[in-house]
Amino acid sequence: MQGRVPEDLAVVVDAGGVIMVWSDGARRLLGHEPAELVGRPVTDLLTTDLPESTRRHVAEGRPWSGEVALRHRDGDRVVVRLRGTPLRDAEGRRLWLVTGTVPAYPRAAPGPLPLWDLTLAQLPVPVAVYDRDARLVGANDIMAEVMGRSVEEMRGLTLWEIEPNPPFDTYDRLQRQVLRTGEMIFHEEHGTAPGEIRPHAWSMFLSPLKDETGTVQGISATVFDTTEQSWARRRLAVINEASLRIGSTLDVTRTAEEMAEVAVTAGFADFVTVDLLESVARGDEPGPLPPDSPVMLRRSAQRSVLEGCPESVVAPGGAIRYPVGTLPLRTLAAERGARHRPGDPDLLEWLESSPDRAETVSRYLIHSVMMVPLRARGVTLGMVHFLRHRTPDAFSEDDLLLAEDIVARAAVSVDNARRFTRERRMALALQRSLLPERLPDLAAMDIAYRYLPTGSGADIGGDWFDVIPLSGTRVALVVGDVVGHGIHASATMGRLRTAVRTLADVDLAPDELLTQLDDLVIRLDREEGPGVRGAEETPGQVGATCLYAVYDPVSRRCTMARAGHPPPALVTPDGGVRFLDLPAGPPLGLGGLPFEASEIQLEENSTLALYTDGLLEAPGHDLEAGTALLRQALSSPAGALEETCEQVLRTLLTGRPDDDVVLMLARTTVLDAGKVRTWQLPPDPAAVARARKMAGEQLAEWGLTEAEFATELIVSELVTNALRYGGAPIELRLIRDATLICEVSDGSSTAPHLRRARVFDEGGRGLLLVAQLAERWGSRQTATGKTIWAEQPLPAGV
Repeated sequence: MQGRVPEDLAVVVDAGGVIMVWSDGARRLLGHEPAELVGRPVTDLLTTDLPESTRRHVAEGRPWSGEVALRHRDGDRVVVRLRGTPLRDAEGRRLWLVTGTVPAYPRAAPGPLPLWDLTLAQLPVPVAVYDRDARLVGANDIMAEVMGRSVEEMRGLTLWEIEPNPPFDTYDRLQRQVLRTGEMIFHEEHGTAPGEIRPHAWSMFLSPLKDETGTVQGISATVFDTTEQSWARRRLAVINEASLRIGSTLDVTRTAEEMAEVAVTAGFADFVTVDLLESVARGDEPGPLPPDSPVMLRRSAQRSVLEGCPESVVAPGGAIRYPVGTLPLRTLAAERGARHRPGDPDLLEWLESSPDRAETVSRYLIHSVMMVPLRARGVTLGMVHFLRHRTPDAFSEDDLLLAEDIVARAAVSVDNARRFTRERRMALALQRSLLPERLPDLAAMDIAYRYLPTGSGADIGGDWFDVIPLSGTRVALVVGDVVGHGIHASATMGRLRTAVRTLADVDLAPDELLTQLDDLVIRLDREEGPGVRGAEETPGQVGATCLYAVYDPVSRRCTMARAGHPPPALVTPDGGVRFLDLPAGPPLGLGGLPFEASEIQLEENSTLALYTDGLLEAPGHDLEAGTALLRQALSSPAGALEETCEQVLRTLLTGRPDDDVVLMLARTTVLDAGKVRTWQLPPDPAAVARARKMAGEQLAEWGLTEAEFATELIVSELVTNALRYGGAPIELRLIRDATLICEVSDGSSTAPHLRRARVFDEGGRGLLLVAQLAERWGSRQTATGKTIWAEQPLPAGV
């Protein structure tokens, strides 16, 4: 096997390693005729396994090169340096082109070196061979078609002589580099073929042809049209960018802006506008397009490659009208995109309908336009315009397909944002309807509050607050937070707020009220099965925290209890701030653990700050830092409570909150001593007449003589009731505020019952008489017994 001279060889192998083409040079190398090997595995010719690196390249579909030991027909071992190049046939199937240096048997007479084999002319990829001077020796028909000339015209010429312009000058330089270095070069080229609009991409392998001494004798050039792969990579890159960047928020406008940004920053379009139907921009459900009516849209987003270029006819947020019969409206009705050039009659008609639009197209040399309907779930949401003015290439059909893909993906995000906007608006409306619309006029304190729903993508929460007037000019303050978010949390919040108002109306102490509320939450959790909570949720999902406080402006005592809620902050009149050390208590819904109440004496003009955890755990700081910031904000009050609320929010919230936030500030007042009169009564029936007399004298002093008769009757019945059914100590108290309040306290905890006396009954008419004379009446438990109270409206003009 010695003394052989170099010749060309080429073998085509399919993805399974079966030989498809066996060149004449390969026949001379190993002595096999094509009929003997075509259809057989190429491994039958190997004397040893391929190197590990070569096997890895083959498995990954990458080019490879290296020395391979082959078996000659006569049994000799032949070591040849081969190169494997991946390619695909017309049907897209994977093939391997194996080329290499062939030692030829001695010839009878010397002749030129046969560098070209007829078999190569039949390969499905462009191939050319050049000699040591980079002059063309031969090329197959496909290569001649790519180069735009016949082989006869080009044979013997260098690429520089064939075409001294790009990209041939680059190819000539690369060829000479291979001849000089003896190293293979891989090169990619992008351009537009003659007579075509769509850009093409080619991958070229320039491989040196060496003899057995390693001397470079020529070059083989193999070219693959990778247009489809290049377009697919570009399309995947843009689609991947769209998938990553579009839909990062559940905001309709922001989603539209992201779509425009992706199309422009990816180099796909020079100017993009996104117009949404009016209903979609508001977050409402879009209806079908009217067949014979114009359509109103809203410019939601636009993006340009240049600052302020091109100038838009309609600014973001502006209204756009598509008249009947116009190109955009017909495109919407067709439900698929279309591309146009400014010379197209339909587009020209649309441009000329607006002088400003026509002037913009002319001024910025806009030469290519695509209109793509924005549709999701079979419903039209709007229209997207793609324009090119700086990019020289017009939009192609491939561009239209890509645009439709981007818009389709974005449409789903826009529709999701629209649905979220609508559901959030409904949930927010429900929650606001369940919260106090306005605060009552109170003598006990001044109130200011702020409620901020979450500003993140999450649903709204179940935070709530309330201010409840109680008997005796007292007032109850409530702040709570329901576990979870969304409509279900809002509905649970409404039920708990109603329950608190009901329990407060019977004047339960704070700890007793929380105990009753805890039982209610447990019952709600048991009653709501998986169909309400969701199949994945388990019992215990209905829960809440709550703080309940009752302030008495007469005694200045404030009684508070909390169920897992953050403690209130107290701002004293001198500006000191401290967080009240109340027993924490378990969150509502756990059951079995007691709640404890604490009582504190408040100075006049003290301020209580009640809040939910969303205020302290806002973005940018944790609970400890939030507590410190709240202390700082309250330490320098702004004077008016409304201003202090704003100051607190500015200090703690640097952006939109991730959770609902409730803040309620209550500044205490003390009822003027001249408006309250209290008497201690002995357990003696004679005390009834004395009580009537003292009450009458006090009403005369207050100028309320018109209410004297009714008040004396109420006092008489309540004191008599205390003497008969209660016990010492007995106390009578009159309070003049927005109403006239009469209270009688005794040492018995037995609650009174209103009943109707029969004809011959001697008693049973007292409370019925009180109920008829008073506007409101009731009873409450005290530490020493109970208090029965009755309210009357003040006489007109007082």
